[in-house]
Amino acid sequence: MTQSGDGDEVVVKRGHAPGATAAEAAGLRWLAAAGTVPIPAVRSADEDRLVIDRVPAGRPSAPAAERFGRGLAGLHAAGAPAFGAPPPGGPAEAWIGRAPMANVPAGGWASWYASDRVLPYVRLAVDAGTFGPAEAAVFERACARIPSSAEPPARLHGDLWNGNVLWDGREVWLIDPAAHGGHRETDLAMLHLFGCPHLDRILGAYHEVSPLADGRRDRIGLHQLFPLLVHTVLFGQSYAERALAAARSF
Repeated sequence: MTQSGDGDEVVVKRGHAPGATAAEAAGLRWLAAAGTVPIPAVRSADEDRLVIDRVPAGRPSAPAAERFGRGLAGLHAAGAPAFGAPPPGGPAEAWIGRAPMANVPAGGWASWYASDRVLPYVRLAVDAGTFGPAEAAVFERACARIPSSAEPPARLHGDLWNGNVLWDGREVWLIDPAAHGGHRETDLAMLHLFGCPHLDRILGAYHEVSPLADGRRDRIGLHQLFPLLVHTVLFGQSYAERALAAARSF
């Protein structure tokens, strides 16, 4: 954290790989353009660093959670050109954390989710020795059973775990996106996966604005495959069994 030339507090992030800061800056701007959830402003971005406004620290509250739930529904409803579409000006070769993530527009959700959000990370885990052929086959069978969805492409944060949800005492701010066009239940499943204060209030307010299809809870494991496999690639065996359990669950 540092101060900008006008005295405001800002956060400076260093790029960890080519395209990382460009992808994050494009994602922040795309999410902010929806005008539904507070997003810190991008002050500058180049190949080496990203400078954004600092979010003041505060405590979680039920009213803020409900506003966030309604805002998140609006963010998702702002939409995307296609599943896998990058934010405007964002690179196709993007990142989620320090794992690579391809943002390439595709057609139907089920085939895209399997080919671009599940199987690439299974292959990386196999290459690292975390999974063997038998474990990889579990994910391949699961991908063959992914149901089709009538949901239109949503404007996703893409890495919506609790650490990227900041509370300032009145509002919820979102940081560190891996933004792309996807299924809105994937963002919600990530909130379930890592927990979030007042999650029931968030989901209740979301559902009031934008009801979810019946059976959403049965699909949570399906939508958690993506973040669980990313964490398997980044952190190894500690997440591998959870990813396998999610694949076996459906």
